[in-house]
Amino acid sequence: MKLISYTQGPGPRCGLALSETVGIDLLSADPSLPGNWHALLPNLERVHEIHLQFKDQLGDVEKARLQGSDLALPFLDLNKVELLSPIILPSKIIAVGLNYRDHAEEQNKTLPERPLLFSKASSCLQIPGGPIALPPECAQVDAEAELAVVIGKAGRAIAREDALQHIAGYTCFNDISDREAQYSDRQFFRGKSMDTSGPCGPWIVTPDELPNFATGLNITCHWNNTLMQTSNTDQLIFPVDELIAYISRTISLLPGDIISTGTPGGVGVFRDPKVFLKPGDTITVEIQGLGKLSNPVVAWEG
Repeated sequence: MKLISYTQGPGPRCGLALSETVGIDLLSADPSLPGNWHALLPNLERVHEIHLQFKDQLGDVEKARLQGSDLALPFLDLNKVELLSPIILPSKIIAVGLNYRDHAEEQNKTLPERPLLFSKASSCLQIPGGPIALPPECAQVDAEAELAVVIGKAGRAIAREDALQHIAGYTCFNDISDREAQYSDRQFFRGKSMDTSGPCGPWIVTPDELPNFATGLNITCHWNNTLMQTSNTDQLIFPVDELIAYISRTISLLPGDIISTGTPGGVGVFRDPKVFLKPGDTITVEIQGLGKLSNPVVAWEG
């Protein structure tokens, strides 16, 4: 399944994407459901039933859409709604530094012995297609394509062999980074938490549609038409199940929490010469099986 958050008027709503263009509004399909993913994720059985109930009608609905007909609820024309970040205000975003072998190689660094964790403020999240806004004082802003894991079931001290039970799914993430702040502060929080510095989406893909723990997926990042990053999640030093076990030793993971698993080699700051984002750029993260996350870069207005 592909889980979405969207708006077509006031307030975010939960839905399913049956295709690139047709979706389901969950509350229209079943008004008894909770209205947010934080409450829905721990028990997706009813959501799965709704997916099975309506997916066989996709062909007829798509034909009607192409003929110009308005879709009747619970069906949605995804071209007429605004997709949001799939999770609205997670309790935390935990990111992992130096977690791809090729990223360590481009810095001439030895592989870490344990995961290097840092936090991004939840307010950094940006919707698919939403602008990455550069403040005038930020001249060294970089992009990082990442696979993100969304927690479905709460837990602490989760055994590695039980990690899959706690995963709602996976999504594309762009860890936009203010390198000047990151390096001058000698810690990551300010440099990683700039408003709009966490593009996320377009949806959450449930584990049943992907290889175990999302291994073996191609991951790329294009700046405009230039391929900056190309790798595979097989390059992860600490895979998803190990990250969940390690983090949860001391930090409770809650439904909707996002773990961004690290970026591969090719980022702008380690190129010669260095390359940074500028207004007018478009950054596209693509992960095999998860889709594309594309965001324009603009100058901050405020």
